[in-house]
Amino acid sequence: MVENVLITEAGGDPSAGYESKPTLDLVELMNTIDATVPSAVAAAAPAIAEAIDATAANLRAGGRLVYVGAGSSGRIAALDASECEATFSTPPGMVVALVAGGESAPALVQAAAEDDRDTGAAAVEALSIGATDAVVGISASGSTPYVLGALNAAAAAGALTTCVVSTPGSKLGSIVAHEILVVVGPEFIAGSTRLKAGTAQKLVLNMLSTLTMVRLGKTYGNLMVDVRVTNEKLRDRATRIVEQVTGAPHDEAARALEQAGDEAKVAIVMLRAKVSADEARDRLEGADLRKALGE
Repeated sequence: MVENVLITEAGGDPSAGYESKPTLDLVELMNTIDATVPSAVAAAAPAIAEAIDATAANLRAGGRLVYVGAGSSGRIAALDASECEATFSTPPGMVVALVAGGESAPALVQAAAEDDRDTGAAAVEALSIGATDAVVGISASGSTPYVLGALNAAAAAGALTTCVVSTPGSKLGSIVAHEILVVVGPEFIAGSTRLKAGTAQKLVLNMLSTLTMVRLGKTYGNLMVDVRVTNEKLRDRATRIVEQVTGAPHDEAARALEQAGDEAKVAIVMLRAKVSADEARDRLEGADLRKALGE
């Protein structure tokens, strides 16, 4: 399996001469190299779509989306997970990230923890992972022990398992139900997988979380109708969403949003169906916005 690790370490060239090149040349070179990432992600589109549909089915059944990663992969996973509650009003704990060494630990502590396979397994077991949960391992090499331990434990618990890797034939890819393989090739700095591989991971996780939420009815068109209002910027956004969907004037949309307890979907049903907030919530129970509006 040595060759599987080396693909993420390939491209080392002492004669590359970065240190003697003008900074603008380096910026342009790095940008050119980075521009290859979207096409690599596009090649994995069928696998990404399959993983999204399977993940949405599990979450619809009451499960959780659990990311597992180490180092930069773990931090990217934690970032994606942290955004779901505000953007889509997911319940606390519905989308979480397990990061080797702990999400708030110093970077060097996190890096050292990635070799601990048993701790990865223990982290999954501590969450009481079950058959309705969807567990996603993120590892450029596909061989990170912490992630392997976690995904083995998740599979043993009957959970849906997915991985995002940049190495063909990886250990991680061989133990999951859905392998998302994004081969980005050598990095600008050899072995620095926080670069192209990390960018690919961010793009894939954007798709995985966002489109799962679309499948769960958390959007209307491309509007985040389940946005959680926690500050004035988001209140303004929610008000504008109510305006866009209902055609109501700004002041009327703002009043409806307030009466709806800052829930944009409830305010939309109130205005479109001319019903109270309680009746709007009843109509939304177990239905997405389009169904609640009879569309």
